[in-house]
Amino acid sequence: MSDRLMRVNAYTTLDYVEATATGHEFEFDSVAVANATTDREEPDCVRFQVELDNATDQHFPKHMTELELTPDQARELASELEKYADRVEDAAE
Repeated sequence: MSDRLMRVNAYTTLDYVEATATGHEFEFDSVAVANATTDREEPDCVRFQVELDNATDQHFPKHMTELELTPDQARELASELEKYADRVEDAAE
């Protein structure tokens, strides 16, 4: 994924995930980067960022989506991810 808007390095949470962007008249499958981060000094929120690689599609504009979460919202999201991860693992057994 070249020419990213997000900084991707050794600390990036997930540097390769399968992703789909869906709109009213399109569906675009791609790889993506997902990252959870916060400011190093005096953080005031948790940032969850996602950027899809649009190198193979000229109609999908380059962009990054960023959620600013309170600590409670970040914990709720983490809890939901754990719950659904358990569900997928249980189904696979």
